[in-house]
Amino acid sequence: MVLSKTAGDSDENLRCTFASRYACSSLPRLKIPEGSMPKEAAYQIVKDELMLDGNPRLNLASFVTTWMEPECDQLIMAAINKNYVDMDEYPVTTELQNRCVNIIAHLFHAPIGNNGTALGVGTVGSSEAIMLAGLAFKRKWQAKMKLLGKPFTNPNIVTGANVQVCWEKFGRYFDVELKEVKLREGYYTMDPGEAVELVDENTICVAAILGSTLTGEFEDVKLLNELLTKKNEETGWDTPIHVDAASGGFVAPFLYPDLQWDFRLPLVKSINVSGHKYGLVYAGVGWVVWRSHHDLPDDLVFHINYLGSDQPTFTLNFSKGSSQIIAQYYQFIRLGFEGYKNIMENCMQNAKILKEGIAHTGRFNIVSKDVGVPVVAFSLKDSANYTVFQISESLRRFGWIVPAYTMPPNAEHVAVIRIVVREDFSHTLAERLISDMEKVVKEFDAMPPCAAVKEAHITADDSKRSEKSVLEVQRDVFSYWRRISDKKSSGVC
Repeated sequence: MVLSKTAGDSDENLRCTFASRYACSSLPRLKIPEGSMPKEAAYQIVKDELMLDGNPRLNLASFVTTWMEPECDQLIMAAINKNYVDMDEYPVTTELQNRCVNIIAHLFHAPIGNNGTALGVGTVGSSEAIMLAGLAFKRKWQAKMKLLGKPFTNPNIVTGANVQVCWEKFGRYFDVELKEVKLREGYYTMDPGEAVELVDENTICVAAILGSTLTGEFEDVKLLNELLTKKNEETGWDTPIHVDAASGGFVAPFLYPDLQWDFRLPLVKSINVSGHKYGLVYAGVGWVVWRSHHDLPDDLVFHINYLGSDQPTFTLNFSKGSSQIIAQYYQFIRLGFEGYKNIMENCMQNAKILKEGIAHTGRFNIVSKDVGVPVVAFSLKDSANYTVFQISESLRRFGWIVPAYTMPPNAEHVAVIRIVVREDFSHTLAERLISDMEKVVKEFDAMPPCAAVKEAHITADDSKRSEKSVLEVQRDVFSYWRRISDKKSSGVC
C-alpha cells in the first residue's frame, strides 16, 4: 500500500499560530522584517500583545468616550475608508459635519436665528480647535494693532494655571505669551478678578474653562464677561473671551440650561468642545464654533480645487477620517436633547454616589464641586503614612486606572486623586470602586507608622521625621513623586 500526500498538507494541517515558528520568534521593534507572515499569525501576535494594555472601560483617568452602541460601531466601520477632506467626493459626509456645527451652535446660543448658518469646523479634538480659535484671535489682534500703528509682536493670552496643556502648546508653537492666574488651596479655578487685572493692550483673549481638567469645576464666565466689559469701556480696548468647553460643553446645556457661559455673553467670540468626551463619540473629534463671520479672519481660510471643486478649509491637518463626524451626527439624532439630558443626569448621580462613598471612609477631603462635569477629585486628610500616589498605584491591581497628581502653582503642595464618571460607569461599578478603595486604605492603615511612606523611598531619620509637621511630610512626599513622574499636572486629560 502506497501512502502519499501533497507538499502542502503538513502546512495546511498545522495552520495554527502557536504551532508555528512565529510563536517563538522575537517581534521586530526597530526595522521592518525581511519576510512576510500569515495574516492569522500577525493578527494573533498583535492582539496578544495588546492584552497588556489597561481596560478602557476601567480607565477613569480619561474623559474620552469608551463605549458606543453597536449600530454606531457599524457606521464607523462602514466609513473607515473615507477621507473627510474629500468634500466633493463625499458631499453627504460634509453635509453631516455642517449639520453638527449648526446643532452645536444652537446649543451654545449663537446669534444666528432659527434658519441661520453657523460658522464652525470639525477637528480631531479640542487641542486643534483651540489652536484654530487662538490663531483667529491673534490674527484679528495683529490687524487691529497694525491699523493703529502699534507694535504687534508681543501678544498674550490670560488663562488660569489650571488650563490643559494644549494652551501651553499653542503659546509655544505660535509665539503667544500665556499670563496665568495662579491657583490657591481651596480655589482651583481662574479668579475672574485677577484675570482681568492681567489683561493689557496686547491681550488677544481671556480663556475661560468650562469644566476644569483638575476638578471638573466651571469657571465663572458671566462674572468674567462683566468685569472685562467694564475694563474695555475704561481703556477703549475690545479684549474678547474664548470658552474652552472641551469637557463641559455637552454637560452644561443639559444640566444647567440657565447658566450663562456661552454666546449669550457678548464678549464670548468662540467656543471649543470635545465630541469625544461628553459628546459621547470615540476619540478623534472636536468642534470649534465662532460667534459670527466677523470673528474668523478671511485670510486664515484656504481655498483648494485639486480635489474636484472649490473647497474652503481651515484646519491644521489635511486628511482625517470621516467616521467620528458621522458618529457625532448619529448621537445627536439618536439621543436628542432628552437622551443627552438623561445620560448626564445618570453620570452626575453616579458621581454623587462615588463622592458619598469616598467621603464615608473618613480618610479623604472632597475638593471637586457639585456644579461642573461629573468628576470626583479628593485629597487625603493625612498623608503622613501614605500618599494618594500609592493609593492610585494599589488600585491598579483591581484593574482600576485612576490618576493622582499635584495641583498647579500656587497649590503644588495639594495632591489629589481624580475619577471621571463617564456614560458607561454604572452604579454597580461605583460601589465596586468604593469597596476596592476601602480595601486599599485599610491595608495601608494596618502598616506600621510611616512604613508606607518608606516604601515610596522617602528616607529620613526617625528623629527628624518626628520633628516634622504633617504638612512638611506631605511636601516631602509630593516633591519626590513630582521628581519621578516628570509630568505636567496641566497635561492630565
